[in-house]
Amino acid sequence: MSAPDFATVTADDLVTGEGVALDLPAASLGLRLASGVIDVLVTIVSFVVLYIVLVVTALQLRDEAAVGAAVVLATIVALLGVPTTVETLTRGRSIGKLALGLRTVRDDGGAISFHHALVRALIGVVEIYFLSGAPAFFAVMLSSRGKRLGDYAAGTYVVRDRVPLRLPPPPEMPPPLAAWARRTDLAALPTGTALAVRQFLNRVGTLDPLSRDRVARTLLADVLPHVAPAPPPGAPPEMVLVAVVAERRRRDLERLRRDEALRTRLLERAPQVPRSGR
Repeated sequence: MSAPDFATVTADDLVTGEGVALDLPAASLGLRLASGVIDVLVTIVSFVVLYIVLVVTALQLRDEAAVGAAVVLATIVALLGVPTTVETLTRGRSIGKLALGLRTVRDDGGAISFHHALVRALIGVVEIYFLSGAPAFFAVMLSSRGKRLGDYAAGTYVVRDRVPLRLPPPPEMPPPLAAWARRTDLAALPTGTALAVRQFLNRVGTLDPLSRDRVARTLLADVLPHVAPAPPPGAPPEMVLVAVVAERRRRDLERLRRDEALRTRLLERAPQVPRSGR
């Protein structure tokens, strides 16, 4: 096992500033099919309701052209308007996704916009309704992220929104290295290195002693160019890595507290604008 094994970031991972990879698991084929069936039923109901309302209104005008326009309008609103509006307002949740705990997100994990929802709905009309869903089924089955053609066009995919997020507890500062860490100049670690160190420290208990020591030394070699002065001679590599991560976290927390205190003082000293009397 080598250090790069710990730095691997999968396609469904987002990396936080502390080098923690957050997993956004893609929805399975079964969940996509179930949510799709619910959404199709909602679309059919929407179309029937709109069709009845608009066609009855058009019939009162005794105009055949108005009846045809009402049918076209009901179709457009049911197939495009309703799903686009719902996914935009709910930031990626259709009725079916809401029922099954799913959400549509961008490829980078962010919330979708009106543009993404509209593109997905437009492609969905062709692949789901005109072609009976066959292209969507095979695309989801073959994609590692469960993407249908609309997802490829919009740059989105569907994730399980009800997966609990559990972050490992932060490492504690080793007392023998506390004084060294406090006076050390710590530069920001590259994302891959920070992630590799975090993953290693979270998995040390699963490694055999030889692999544990070898990986710790490899990671320390990547970290040392960003640390000055060097750790005390003879300090265990694993302990040095823990000290670097713990000190970086302590400094980040102190910086956030200073920023919050400064913001509070500025708000307290802000002049009060007198209200004009009448």
